[in-house]
Amino acid sequence: MDTLVMTAVLVPAVVLGGVGLLLGLGLALASKKLSVPKDPRVERIEEVLPAANCGGCGYPGCGAFADAVVKGLAPPGGCVAAGAGVNARIASILGVAMDESVRNVAVLHCGGGHSAVDAFTYRGPESCASAVLVMEGHKLCRYGCLGLGDCFRACPFGAMRMGENGLPEIDAELCTGCGKCIAACPRKLISLWPEDRKVIIACSSRDKGGVARKACSVACIGCGKCVKACPVDAITLENNLASIDSGKCINCGICAGECPTSAINDLVKVRPKAFIDSTCIGCTLCTKVCPTNAIQGELKSKHEVVPEKCVGCGQCVPKCPKKSIRMMGTHLAQS
Repeated sequence: MDTLVMTAVLVPAVVLGGVGLLLGLGLALASKKLSVPKDPRVERIEEVLPAANCGGCGYPGCGAFADAVVKGLAPPGGCVAAGAGVNARIASILGVAMDESVRNVAVLHCGGGHSAVDAFTYRGPESCASAVLVMEGHKLCRYGCLGLGDCFRACPFGAMRMGENGLPEIDAELCTGCGKCIAACPRKLISLWPEDRKVIIACSSRDKGGVARKACSVACIGCGKCVKACPVDAITLENNLASIDSGKCINCGICAGECPTSAINDLVKVRPKAFIDSTCIGCTLCTKVCPTNAIQGELKSKHEVVPEKCVGCGQCVPKCPKKSIRMMGTHLAQS
């Protein structure tokens, strides 16, 4: 009887084990035969990536991005969390030249904070997403920052913090342009902006001037002074709100000086001045591009710069055929 029981137990077990072994061997052989060889460059690129898996590149993770780069579906510099050195190494692995494009960083289009009037006292979760559900937010301005920090908590790189004015402050050096903060802001007050463009509209209100000013002392009131002052037509006014075309802006900062409510932020605190040396041949090309008529001189005679008029935009530098002009003082990136 015991022998029959043992046989009844062992035989099925041996048969099942044998079938499992055969199936396993079959799968192993099929996997080896049907597998697609992985490009070794994918692994090399993964090794140099920061492994943030932030998704800023448009792919679900660093591995997917590395695979897309090798296949030509993503650019070598597509990792927003990587610096110039990492991007250069990726380009080297691929054997291609690196595109030296200007990187984008997050900027806040609101200067309200404690300058903006509260419509009521909000008592609820410390979250902008929650606060905006209560009568569209506790600020009288329907467009302004609610100051509860959803954006800085979403930043995976520690590039944001809440400032003393109740507004998020962005560290451009740490910002990678991943866009996490943009997605976290329920009022869409953050955008990606070229790092070398230093003049920013710090308001998003589309209310008429009187209404906007009542809600916030630093609101754009749609007066149009900035539009008239811009020497390169980089500013337009639509729905009571000014906007800057970063492709046209020359960082002159004239608009910020003309704004009566300080709704335009000029991030260049001290501007450089143009200096023309003795190699100048008086071709006058520099005078034609200077937006403030800060360069004076006769044809075929050395030109001079009027420091009080120079705004440090640097437009004259690339125009000089003799390289006689250079910017003196605080560095300002030129485009």
